[in-house]
Formats: sequence, structure tokens, C-alpha cells
Amino acid sequence: MSRRSLTLLLASLLAVGLSLAAAVATVPYVALGPGPAYDTLGSVGGTPVITVKGRKTYPTQGMLDLTTVGVVPQLTLVEALKDWFDSDLAVVPREVVYPPDQTDAQVDAENTQAMTTSQDNATTAALRQLGIPIATQVVVAAVSKGSPAEGQLLPGDVVTAVDGKPVADGKALRTAVSSRTPGARVAVTVQRAGASRTLTLTTAAAKGETPARAVIGVEPQDRADYPFDVTIRLREVGGPSAGLMFALGIIDKLEPVQLTGGTHVAGTGEISPDGVVGPIGGIPQKLLGARKKGATVFLTPAGNCKEALGALPSGLRLVRVTTLKDALEGLRVLRDGGKPASCADPVSAAPAR
Repeated sequence: MSRRSLTLLLASLLAVGLSLAAAVATVPYVALGPGPAYDTLGSVGGTPVITVKGRKTYPTQGMLDLTTVGVVPQLTLVEALKDWFDSDLAVVPREVVYPPDQTDAQVDAENTQAMTTSQDNATTAALRQLGIPIATQVVVAAVSKGSPAEGQLLPGDVVTAVDGKPVADGKALRTAVSSRTPGARVAVTVQRAGASRTLTLTTAAAKGETPARAVIGVEPQDRADYPFDVTIRLREVGGPSAGLMFALGIIDKLEPVQLTGGTHVAGTGEISPDGVVGPIGGIPQKLLGARKKGATVFLTPAGNCKEALGALPSGLRLVRVTTLKDALEGLRVLRDGGKPASCADPVSAAPAR
């Protein structure tokens, strides 16, 4: 074999080896694409996404889709290069989705907890918007080791009173305990397993505080106590960004007015208990997923408007929202045939009829 032939053969073998390596070697990037869209007025696997018990509900029309982002967590070099040129996908460093100081399991657990919080916030925001009173329970979230409460109070206990006086929230519990002097005895009444019991604890001094403040060593958490049952079932989704659409779905079921007027509406946005809608990530992929599902209107957090305008699919109309009330007003204007506030409008513009 001539030297030239040998050189060509070796070069070919090297190219094949590099190609095989590129096909199997992973790179520290992930691909983000349009994920499924779920109708909060509908069902998934035969189970309603939102169920209300103990309160009259009304028929709904149209669709209120929450949108998601699909993540491909492992990419080879070849896949990353291919996805880079796919306009439907975004290739980003893996640490954007999976922080280097956390395992994948920890990220998944955080997303699951964020979804639970999102559902609670959505329910609270929806009921407050409808003017339905919501009571607050003070729940023991954690008990400090070696504290006066250890062995007495348990996570999950609902604290109802201190020394016979009702406590409305965690702040009231802290105030009632800290009004004592360290070493004083305090009677804490809790609900546990459906029964009420009163436990007497001796307060301790908070470490590192001058003057000394009395504590019992519990971490209280305020939890809404709804006057009827609202259940949200959607295991396939994590994170906080479904809050707005959950809240709208709850309201649509509890109000005789059909929010969409038969329109296919999609949207996204984190929501607080008082109804403020916050921006989220992955807006280009969510817009595309909504349009592929058939949505013609997309409720867009104001903080995402600029990015949304730059990634807007044909046939999808953006409605700008900053609060749950904004979203309801935008849907009302749409039902009336008007023009709701758009991402393209000046921020100060009001919806036009």
C-alpha cells in the first residue's frame, strides 16, 4: 500500500472514530422545546384537572390551556448541533435547568413542591377574587431539635390558641410566645388527628438575641383553610408557572359566566395568593406549544411581553396581564368582541371596547 493510500485510510478511520464519538459523547447542554398543553377545564387520563366539592359549579365552554416546556436532559454533540438549528428548540447550558450544586432528583423535588405551592396560591387567589372568605390555619412546619417543643408538638399540628387566646396566623403565634419571658410556661392548644389538646411548654431564650426573646422552637406556616374542597390533579407538570391558568379554571367552574366564550385560550404565569401574575421562563416554547394545540389567544405575563413579541407564532394573539383581575378583564373584553390590552400596547394603555 502506498503512503498516500495509507494516509487516506488512516484519515478515514479517524473521521469515522470522531463521528462515532460525537454520536455517543454527551455535552453539558439540554434542549428546550414545546411541551404538552393541558386544559384546566378538561380531564387528563379520564380525571378532571380541577374538581370542586361542597360548592355549586357551572358548565364551561372553550379551553383554558396551561402550557409547558419539554426538556431533553441529555444531548450528544450531534444532537446538540442538530437541535441548535431547529427553530422550535432552544439549546442552553445544562446548569440553566439543573444547577450544578443540585442533583436531578433535588430539582424534580423542588419543581414538585413549586407546583403544590402554585396550586394553593391559585386557589387562594381565585376565591379572593370571587370574594369568598378564606380562614387561615397556623400549621407547625418543623420543630427544632432540643427545643421546648421537641417531643410535644409535631409537624402538621394546627395551632389554634396560646394561653387560651386564638392565634390567626404565624405572626400572631410568634408574638404571643415572645411576649413571655424566657423560662415562663405557656399553654399551646393544637388540633391533631381531629382532636384538640393543650400542651404546656417552658419557653427558652432565642440564641444570639439581646434582649432575650422567648421561643418554643417551632417553625409556623400559614395555610389557607378553604370553605369547600378544590382539588387540582396534574402529575405530569412541575414548577410554578401554571398558577394563572389554574386560578382561571377554578373561577370558570365557580361562576355562571363562561370565561372564554367558547374560545381556545392558553397562557402561563406564576401567581401569588393576592393575584399578582409574575413572569416565567420558556415563553417561546410555550407560545409554540399553545399554537400547535390550537389556541388563538395567549395570556402573557407583562414581564414576558418583550420576549413573547419576538417569538410570536402566526395566528396567536397576546393579551398582557399583570394580575388575575387583568386576565378576567381581558377575557371579558374578548367575549364582548373588543380589543384587550396587548403586549404591543404601551404599558399605560387601558383595554379598548
